[in-house]
Amino acid sequence: MAANFKTEIEAYVINKVKEKREAQNLSQSELAGLLDVSNGFIGQAESPRSPTKYNLNHLNKLALIFKCSVKDFIPQEPFKT
Repeated sequence: MAANFKTEIEAYVINKVKEKREAQNLSQSELAGLLDVSNGFIGQAESPRSPTKYNLNHLNKLALIFKCSVKDFIPQEPFKT
């Protein structure tokens, strides 16, 4: 059984980034190039079996790439832990 390395809020953020990536028809590799991270980083971030996740600097750059607000990646309400 594989462990899930992402918290609920981390998974939410990653899914929002994935939605925007897919809406713009960008491959994981293309987004990695724009974000200036390794080719495998996006795939690792999108995998629940990997501890890789976006940090605030990534989210800021993603907002610039997708021409949106950093807030677009963050849930409106906090998750109860």
